[in-house]
Amino acid sequence: MPKSLPALLALLLTVLMLSGISAARAAAPLILTNTSSDELDINPWVKQFIAASHLEVQALPRADDPLWQDAGRDNRPGVGVKNLWLRLDIEVRSNPQERILAINNPLLDKVKLYHFINGNLMTELSLGDHQPFEQRPLRSTQFLYPMQLKPWQHHSILLHIDTEGSAHVPMTLLTPGRLSQLSETRSLGHGLQLGILSAIGLFSLFVALTTRSYSYRYYAAYVLSMTLLVATIQGIAFRYLWPNWPALQAWVIPFLLPLVICFAVMFAEKILQLKHHNIRMLRICRFSAAFCLFLALLSPFISYTLAIYCNMVTLLGVSLVLLAFSLIQAFQGQKLAKLYLFGWSMLLAGAASSSLIYLSIINTQLDPVAPAMLGVTVEIVFMAAVLAIRFSDERKAKLRIQQEALEQSQRIREAREDALKMEADANERLEEMVQERTLELEIALRELNEVNQKLTEQTTIDSLTGVKNRAAFDKRLQAEGRISRRQQTPMALLMLDIDHFKRINDKYGHLAGDQTLRLIAELMMSQLKRPTDLVSRFGGEEFAIILPSTDAEGAVAVAENVRQAVAALAINWESQNIPLTVSIGVSCSIIESDDHPLLLLEQADKALYQAKHQGRNRVCLHTDTPDTHS
Repeated sequence: MPKSLPALLALLLTVLMLSGISAARAAAPLILTNTSSDELDINPWVKQFIAASHLEVQALPRADDPLWQDAGRDNRPGVGVKNLWLRLDIEVRSNPQERILAINNPLLDKVKLYHFINGNLMTELSLGDHQPFEQRPLRSTQFLYPMQLKPWQHHSILLHIDTEGSAHVPMTLLTPGRLSQLSETRSLGHGLQLGILSAIGLFSLFVALTTRSYSYRYYAAYVLSMTLLVATIQGIAFRYLWPNWPALQAWVIPFLLPLVICFAVMFAEKILQLKHHNIRMLRICRFSAAFCLFLALLSPFISYTLAIYCNMVTLLGVSLVLLAFSLIQAFQGQKLAKLYLFGWSMLLAGAASSSLIYLSIINTQLDPVAPAMLGVTVEIVFMAAVLAIRFSDERKAKLRIQQEALEQSQRIREAREDALKMEADANERLEEMVQERTLELEIALRELNEVNQKLTEQTTIDSLTGVKNRAAFDKRLQAEGRISRRQQTPMALLMLDIDHFKRINDKYGHLAGDQTLRLIAELMMSQLKRPTDLVSRFGGEEFAIILPSTDAEGAVAVAENVRQAVAALAINWESQNIPLTVSIGVSCSIIESDDHPLLLLEQADKALYQAKHQGRNRVCLHTDTPDTHS
């Protein structure tokens, strides 16, 4: 009997161990041994159960109940979930060790953790960003729970989750040393990314403040708001900026996301130069920006889940619109549009990769947010380069124009010096031959005066149209302004712009456009009856007319005559009729100061803009009351 008793006890112990092992396999627990990795992805061992209503932990189904399902891709909740229970069972088959449970979604709202050891509730802990950051057991942007694991213990971790955001709950089991390594790597990556974004945003803000460039203003607002959004998604903003304001954390993402989209659209409008290339695209961009701003202001007053769904739909729609616009502009040969298309494509590629990882279509050890964050960083850095290229191109164009102006001024000065030299030589010859060559002297003087007159006209006449140029217009405007001020007589200005002139150049060619400008200039000259009236080419397809001693009624009548004459003008180019209309802005006033003529010019330009805005082919008179149309 003494010999058979130990054998019987050993047999019973073996049966109990085998039954325990088979039961563990049935419940699929995670078995920890001395050879287990320092970093375990425990999601394959996690079971989930979504209760119809709130349940206490004691009322949950047993571990082997079929209501517990694998928390895999097919059963993963989307955005917003209530009463989600997650269960993890761990069997310890190793020496005592410390492990840390890491929940890698810093945006979960409410997480209640229950820790059972051998069936006894040992710890009940509240996590989530609904409570101040200081109440977390370990100070980290992740939700961390440390555990002391002893041999032959059965640990059950139950998580009760209520969240209005993403219900994605990736979990890992780490040793303290491995957690420290990963935290350092993650902090380095996050710090590097936020440092790059912050530096670019602040630099762009300073450039915008010094240059007053709208492109840099919108870009700075886009980068800085994106930086704050990234910091919020990574949990860094909650940790360092508003750790004691959980209510702010609850609505900051629905507010920031449409705000980022709004500034992205406004920046795209400037960088693609839609104002000059496509008015319809410009209007769509401005409507989209206004809608995003409205959505941002509305977000605090609607539910988080609804706001997130609206933001996602808006983000998808706006992203596709901007991608299509940049693609169209790129095919039309716009250099900046090609560069913008590349940068925007990198951002969308990163966002798409993160979505595929979240949906488990792509299996990788990367953080699901990492590709999107990388895409954001690459896109912003690349857009900074695009903006710098545009700034450089504009600066080169300005320098080129200045250089051409200097060269033209030099040529005029040389011509005048030559003329003066010719005059001096002629005078010297005349002095020597005054008595015997009187007739020759008169001829020489006449020729000299003609040369001087031609030189003077060359500096005041537009070479293409034959009317006065912008320099002559500015000089005459000041002179007539002084006369009006001295004599207290009204002076009128007409600003005329050819409607859809770009279409004429695109359809019939630039030679046809030049011929159109010449014919309209000749027509305006024929419509003016007084020698004091001045027609000048103001720039491009714009003309300006000065009407001294003319009141508003007379100016509008002259403008209407010109408009009707242009509309009736028959222009034939290569057997094709070119339809033509003009929009005219009129301003009239008695000049009261030296700066008043420039104000009159600005008013005429506003009236011209009003005429074009009201449908073109019309005359608008600027007054203090809105919308005066003739």
